[in-house]
Amino acid sequence: MRRRIFGGGIAIWGFLAPLAHALAGEGGNGIDTGTTCWMLTSTALVLLMVPGLAMFYGGLVRTKNVLGTMMHSFVAMALIGVLWVAVGYSLTFGKSLFFGLIGWNSDYLFLKGIDESIVNGVPEYVLAMFQGKFAIITPALISGAIAERVTFRGYTLFIALWFLFVYCPLCHIVWSSEGFLFNSGASGVIDLAGGLVIHVSAGVSALVLAILLGKRKGYPKMTMLPNNLVMTMMGAGLLWVGWFGFNAGSTVQSGLDTARALTMTQVSAATGALTWMIIEAIIYRKATSLGFVSGILAGLVVITPAAGVVTPPGAMFLGMASSVICYLALQAKGRLGYDDSLDCFGIHGVGSGLGVLLLSFFIRESWMAKAALSHGGPWGAVDQFFIQLKGMGVTILIALLGTWLLYLIVEKTVGFRLDPQRETEGLDQSLHGEHGYGLIHSDFVK
Repeated sequence: MRRRIFGGGIAIWGFLAPLAHALAGEGGNGIDTGTTCWMLTSTALVLLMVPGLAMFYGGLVRTKNVLGTMMHSFVAMALIGVLWVAVGYSLTFGKSLFFGLIGWNSDYLFLKGIDESIVNGVPEYVLAMFQGKFAIITPALISGAIAERVTFRGYTLFIALWFLFVYCPLCHIVWSSEGFLFNSGASGVIDLAGGLVIHVSAGVSALVLAILLGKRKGYPKMTMLPNNLVMTMMGAGLLWVGWFGFNAGSTVQSGLDTARALTMTQVSAATGALTWMIIEAIIYRKATSLGFVSGILAGLVVITPAAGVVTPPGAMFLGMASSVICYLALQAKGRLGYDDSLDCFGIHGVGSGLGVLLLSFFIRESWMAKAALSHGGPWGAVDQFFIQLKGMGVTILIALLGTWLLYLIVEKTVGFRLDPQRETEGLDQSLHGEHGYGLIHSDFVK
């Protein structure tokens, strides 16, 4: 009996040992298989966020627009996915041109020069694909502000141009080692996973487009209720799960910093959701599902730039502050009169912008010492705050001017705003010839 157990153990170990060795150490060609495995997982998690976003947005619009709205997220997977490989990776991570404002490397076109490249133990293909998923979801976020009132061809042309002329330059400025903001000050601007590059840029662009396109027909007098909050909650859940790849994957390692980023993401998201529930309990004496998912997003976007540098108390404060400020921003929308259909600016722009600035005052001391800031303690926080403020100003300027110019181009060429008849009919039928639920709903004729 002992021999059988011993022999079985040897057989199992013979199978598991090579796997354990591969996961823990280096594979062939100097590849760190542990880090590579995590980056592959993170890449998949970030891509999972795109259908999660489609479900989140799709559930919030009226029945006649559910497919058209979800298509705004899914089409980015194809369009931006191709543009990223063709030219986006070169524009973002190529050698700096024009004082660090844009990149270019002809070897990166169609990724032809990275077939055998290993960067810090990870195949460059993996890093390129990981960054490519960020490029996909960013313009898709903007669609939430202009839902239910844009042409499909106008939207696709806009996100293609926005990716090339807004996203790629911003990504290079903030994340490329030769970028303008990456090298600003003693430590550079802190933006772990896209507080500036993704959420502030998308939020500002969303606000500009919402104002330029005008309000939906009947807004705000007509009641425009979500068609499926169950789907919205499932989408929010997928976003929460995917965000671990979003933030923890951005450390580009599989170690202590990864664990920190993952933990801060969880802490902030949970605190944001709880805070929004408390706000609604105080004001309305009830907790709503829509409020809960709004709190989740508020907590997630605020920690996106900060997850690599703050501690759990800082993450809790940021999550709480983001829910309070985002809640007030959504209340102010009605008074200001613009129609940000699904609150892209009020959540992504405001919440992540708050995180970009406030993270300066919650940076762990060990990080500040490692970054060799010119001052320690509170003075170091003040120094970093002004670097962050500079990054915020540059991001807002590029997003605002770029979006305005691109809107004019799209509107004058293929058209952007739906005509009243097709807007009344709904995106699903008028633009795609389909119905999301296979039935006619009363709001088709509203």
